[in-house]
Amino acid sequence: MQTSPASIGKEESLSLGGHRHACHVMLHAETKAKLFGRTPIKHIVLMQMRFDGLLGFPGGLVEPSRETLEAGLCRELQEELGTAVPITPRDHVASCPAPSCPDLITHFYVKKMEESEIKEVERAAVTMATDHGLEVMGMVRVPLYFLKHGGGLPSFLSHSFISSSRSQLLSALQQFGLLSPRELEEAVTQADQLRQRPNPQ
Repeated sequence: MQTSPASIGKEESLSLGGHRHACHVMLHAETKAKLFGRTPIKHIVLMQMRFDGLLGFPGGLVEPSRETLEAGLCRELQEELGTAVPITPRDHVASCPAPSCPDLITHFYVKKMEESEIKEVERAAVTMATDHGLEVMGMVRVPLYFLKHGGGLPSFLSHSFISSSRSQLLSALQQFGLLSPRELEEAVTQADQLRQRPNPQ
């Protein structure tokens, strides 16, 4: 399974000079909904389609000299989601150097919400967010189930993600018990197989 870059302490990362900082969050909630009335969905996990066509998590660049990481993330969420989502230091999961940008530190947060709150975020992201249709093309739910021929999570993982967001997703799904290690390994294996299939002419 794809692994995340080596993490460093949040406070240590803030003490590094000459680095930029970006904060992103995975919002999730439990649900009793079933796909087609038979396949349990179990969890709602939100990601977004970015302006560049890549999948990622809500958030963006923050300036620790002017605001806390959490305050900066909340500001970014207001712009991208159109509603206030309170983020606290307890929601922090990891801080890591960005693999593709040596002077960027990424701070990843995970926040559990109620299903009704998640749905409100989805509504606001379309109707209220200033970045909708500009920097953010829309929110998407991660399909945490398996269908025939690699459908569901394997197909989702075969798409293109920004920076380390794919590994952040996989790590968080395991860390917070949304899927088992075996399920995640199988999803990654099937996703790799889908990527290697020739495109139909």
